[in-house]
Amino acid sequence: MDINRWMDELTREEKISLLSGAGQWHTKAVPRLGIPAIMVSDGPHGLRKQDDTEGDRLGIGESKEATCFPSAATSANSWDPDLLFAMGKAIGEEALQEGVSVVLGPGINIKRSPLCGRNFEYFSEDPWLTGELATAWVRGIQSVGVGACLKHFSANNQERWRMLNDSLVDERALQEIYLWAFAKAVREAQPWTVMPAYNKLNGTYCCEHPELLDSILRSEWGFTGATISDWGAVNDPTLSIKAGLDLEMPASWGVSAEQIRQNLASGHLTEQELNTSVRRVLELVARSQENLQEFTCDLDSNHALAEKIAAESAVLLKNSDDILPLGPEQKVCFIGAFAENPRYQGTGSSLINPTKLDTVLGLLQIGRVEVNYTYAKGYDLEDDDPNDALLSEACLAAAKADVAVIFAGLTPRFESEGYDRTHLELPPGHNELIQRVSEVNPNVVVVLSAGAPVAMPWLPFVKGVLHTYLGGQGGAGASLDLLYGKVNPSGKLAESYPLRLEDCLAMEHFAKRRDYTEYRESVYVGYRYYDAAEKDVLFPFGYGLSYTQFAYEDLELAVQDLGPERLRVRFSVRNTGQRAGSEIVQLYVGKEDSALFRAPRELKGFQKIELAAGEAKQVEFILESQAFAYYNVEISNWHVEPGEYQIFVGASSRDLPLQGTAYIESTSPEVAVPDYRVSAPAYYHLNDPKTRISKVDFKAIYQGDYHQGHGGKERFHANSTLQDLQVTWLGRLILTFAKRYLWKMTGAQAENDPLWIMSWTSTLEMPLRSIVPMSGGAIPAKFVQGLLAWVNGRRREALKLWIFS
Repeated sequence: MDINRWMDELTREEKISLLSGAGQWHTKAVPRLGIPAIMVSDGPHGLRKQDDTEGDRLGIGESKEATCFPSAATSANSWDPDLLFAMGKAIGEEALQEGVSVVLGPGINIKRSPLCGRNFEYFSEDPWLTGELATAWVRGIQSVGVGACLKHFSANNQERWRMLNDSLVDERALQEIYLWAFAKAVREAQPWTVMPAYNKLNGTYCCEHPELLDSILRSEWGFTGATISDWGAVNDPTLSIKAGLDLEMPASWGVSAEQIRQNLASGHLTEQELNTSVRRVLELVARSQENLQEFTCDLDSNHALAEKIAAESAVLLKNSDDILPLGPEQKVCFIGAFAENPRYQGTGSSLINPTKLDTVLGLLQIGRVEVNYTYAKGYDLEDDDPNDALLSEACLAAAKADVAVIFAGLTPRFESEGYDRTHLELPPGHNELIQRVSEVNPNVVVVLSAGAPVAMPWLPFVKGVLHTYLGGQGGAGASLDLLYGKVNPSGKLAESYPLRLEDCLAMEHFAKRRDYTEYRESVYVGYRYYDAAEKDVLFPFGYGLSYTQFAYEDLELAVQDLGPERLRVRFSVRNTGQRAGSEIVQLYVGKEDSALFRAPRELKGFQKIELAAGEAKQVEFILESQAFAYYNVEISNWHVEPGEYQIFVGASSRDLPLQGTAYIESTSPEVAVPDYRVSAPAYYHLNDPKTRISKVDFKAIYQGDYHQGHGGKERFHANSTLQDLQVTWLGRLILTFAKRYLWKMTGAQAENDPLWIMSWTSTLEMPLRSIVPMSGGAIPAKFVQGLLAWVNGRRREALKLWIFS
């Protein structure tokens, strides 16, 4: 395809049109020049293809059947880039079959808090692990000629007020924690597209952030693809184009085109800036067309892959008295409605319509495993409170069994896109069920389904806990294979499980304010904080048991012949048990004597090793400068501080039997290491229970201006929400009609319906500027403009807009 010819022959109006979508899921076509439209679709753990006429971004409408793979929070526990490559490839093949050119995934935001409602879509609290898995997924999908879309770029770590909130992140934390995985995936996999996030970052919307979209993404990392806005994220189309945004999605229905037209006329936007974005969109279209092909998927093979990923991603958290694996001679009582109606994915834009859905009861009925079993429902999926009748039935059945296996976890309304959790607890009915059954049967195994950490008050009273997270459409078969030993568990937690919510350092400043969020914890996210503060956790990062045991032996560290800033690490891992199994070995690096505040140790390498019973293998890592570098804000670059580094090797962040030290030279020993011990002392004393990170501490490392208001003179503006307008009678009237419409659209039967909660919360918190694109043009721009005029007291102007629109 001749992009240069297209650029020469396109009119200005055609160029403007190409920078906004056509409907929900397509780019604009220019038939006159043979420029086709291409289709993008939601992901990231499957293909959610919708028609433009029925499309939505909330998971409400129907979508084509597709393989529902385990969510990112699940597959991350596999610590297996090869599996993520295979998943990406399979999703790409299903996209090819459906004529989809770009799948919107993977989501690689860091899990700053366990409460983020969308954490089930993200990999980990650790940037190194996230980067490795994301890179593999991108390579997988793009290996078959379908583009990936890295999202959400960047520091989009909460759902509440996500379209308005300003993430205030110090530069070092931004680079080391929140941008690292994006940088790795861009540099090593070159995704076709990147999606800037809804939120502001340090005062500027991500879609109009020149440092983020141009200086960092393109100049520093070498990104060559196109940037695509999150749906309804564009605040100012002209500022976005100037910053480096290429394609606004979905269709803006002429709103953005009019502003672009005016700003071109005034000179605020130049023809060159317009052409730069147009060319990138055309390059995306051309690349997509060149890779489109007829393809027929083997959906049975994809289902088997989904089941394999689920099995290798499940985490065995407890196995007292070797209660697992179960034997065919045992009488087992399976308890819990999840056994017949599994919780296998999250709610929102990633909601997949599965090609098939296995259930534990269904597989038992067709003899997936040989077992003498009974079943009791245990709880009501429509009511999270305890049900006395169901509890009594479950206890009676459990008392007659050798082992009680309880399927429990978070119901869909507990975690979803669009809103955040407020606590770590399971539904009361699930906790009460586990407690009551453990009182009548000493052999209880809990199979958890949840997309994020949960509290486990019953943990001392059960013998086994198998956490399957959200296992996708094949999760039931994986669970049974794990319970009965057909598969040996090998998953490891990709996030820490705190004992209490208040143990998470970010919680003091998580979703507390609408206008901005201070990331006062800086680099101390997840295990980095728990280790620095010497806090006990329920389960540490990297933790997971097996039906066999492993020993770590013979650590060797060598810097010879490798040059500065490099280290060879060798050791052996031995399977000392009676079963074959896989161990995920983890390597952490620390530096104790630095003037800069640091986590005691950080993940810098991992491998998954398969070992037969009694077998040993030697493992080797070559650590490059990245493993030792920190981001130096004084020189705006990465720097390796010379000196002694601690090397830790083991099975989790808290189980590190092999330890050694190595002296690492620096290629820039003259660079001064920043020292905040006077200006921000709290960051050096996190192990003191009295330490609190004050605003003074944070400002010393943040070194930027705080939140600025919208800058307008009127009370209500384009970034006001319908919730804001409730103080006016017109706003209340509109919300009444909106509520009725959404209630019907979602098919809700009760206020606790997860789709309803998500849709209504998103509507209340959506800025007025996003109403036109997010309504698919059903609500015209002049209606919204008139609404703003009316609530600001300009009634005559409002009437003109409404009458003559």
